[in-house]
Amino acid sequence: MTTDRQLLFSVTKDDCRWDYYRCPGHGGQKVNKTSSGVRCTHKASGAVGQSCDVRSQHANKRIAFERMVATKKFQKWHHLEVSRRTGELARIQEKVAHEMSKVRIEVHDENGCWVEVTPEELED
Repeated sequence: MTTDRQLLFSVTKDDCRWDYYRCPGHGGQKVNKTSSGVRCTHKASGAVGQSCDVRSQHANKRIAFERMVATKKFQKWHHLEVSRRTGELARIQEKVAHEMSKVRIEVHDENGCWVEVTPEELED
């Protein structure tokens, strides 16, 4: 059984803001002279990944991107974006609206008794 899959969208380095900084801690002669630390911020979701693990800025850039993708914030954004692009979000919103139309709203009247009202009556 094979399922046909198609690419909906991609997240690339251009979708992120990149910040470079000097890594704290012990090191050799160049520790305070090179900006090998990398912070990757996904613009659409606000998810952040950062790395100062290795001496290479290029390697830290890859690690920071992978960490950003692994965050819960990015995962939630990704799930929502897939739902929106596949039309699933619209179907969910329609279902919620339909179910909400079945909800009864009751309030206390001036005598302290429960009385059913419509949403329009609540707005007044």
